[in-house]
Amino acid sequence: MTTTSARLLELSDAHSAHTYHPLPVVISRAEGVWLTDVEGRRYLDMLAAYSAVNFGHANPRLTARAKEQLDRVTLVSRAFEHDQFGPFVRDLAALCGKDMVLPMNSGAEGVETALKTARKWGYEVKGVPPGKANVIAFRGNFHGRTTTIISFSDDPDAHDSYGPYTPGFRLVPYGDLEALRAAVDGATVAVLIEPIQGEAGVNVPPSGFLRAVRELCTETGVLMIDDEVQAGLGRTGRTFAADHEDVVPDVYILGKALGGGIMPVSAVVADRDVLGVFEPGQHGSTFGGNPLACAIGREVVAMLREGAYQRHSAELGAYLHERLGSLPGVEGVSGRGLWAGLSLGRAARPVSERLMELGVLAKETHETVLRLAPPLVITREELDWALERLEAALAVSQGATGR
Repeated sequence: MTTTSARLLELSDAHSAHTYHPLPVVISRAEGVWLTDVEGRRYLDMLAAYSAVNFGHANPRLTARAKEQLDRVTLVSRAFEHDQFGPFVRDLAALCGKDMVLPMNSGAEGVETALKTARKWGYEVKGVPPGKANVIAFRGNFHGRTTTIISFSDDPDAHDSYGPYTPGFRLVPYGDLEALRAAVDGATVAVLIEPIQGEAGVNVPPSGFLRAVRELCTETGVLMIDDEVQAGLGRTGRTFAADHEDVVPDVYILGKALGGGIMPVSAVVADRDVLGVFEPGQHGSTFGGNPLACAIGREVVAMLREGAYQRHSAELGAYLHERLGSLPGVEGVSGRGLWAGLSLGRAARPVSERLMELGVLAKETHETVLRLAPPLVITREELDWALERLEAALAVSQGATGR
């Protein structure tokens, strides 16, 4: 490691809270699927900032739109209207097939907003007694790290030592319809679900489960809230991961790729009978729906409407999963489209580190799973290049453990 990298890594270690365990690489430039460190070494990005960079680093359409907006106006707060807001919420609502949009910034803010929406809807529309609303979520979930959200996490790293916790949540096993049915009662206002659990290892639910959840929510008068922050916007080969089962939730939570890898942009999207419960002063964000975010978001929606990213993810994703299934030292492969979790049955960190040495950047999750999610602009040749190095890294790691 050179002096420049070492110095910058020392600064990070000395002056930032240790909430992450990053690989020891210091990036200074990026384009497409390629990252370049401060010494000029290039790496193929197989993480895409946890799906925030679905459309590639420095995507020309998105950066041009951002630069144009930067020269005009970037923030007025929601105290005033601006010329990008109306078109953005119109276009995003249309993409989702819904009536209304409530823009925020981070994915966690989107989840918090959806939870507030569900509770308010439950009290004012469904008629749940005051203070009695409950929301059902699933074991293995990851919806963010705010105090409320970690209150219904069963991941000790996310959950422990932050109490007292927010009440009103019930956890059931992911994919267990009968457990979900048993948990629903008259005070249940929503079921919050990831159509694919990303942080848990890119876990895909059993076939038909999302459709069954939709049917149960309709039957019991409960909102189905679909957290598409990581899974959505082309990642799995469809616009939304729920599209694979032709499921339309009551509420979409969007984020990450909605900002094109440039801005933090999130949104809650639903019909008027749900989002219409809010009145002025009851929820908001100074930066939510700002002109720069809306301009970028409009371009993201326009790109998704063309369908090319979804088709590419579906086609190349099928090839990715076929190749991954034949790699030695892999106990299982899960995921959809250009999103995969490799269960290794051993520590995945050494594989990530070896991959870095070979020029590929990926990251482990839950210790024994390697997560792969390249930008959707990756070519087959670039994917082959990464997979050759992945096979080499797995072979070294497997040999080191004697397996």
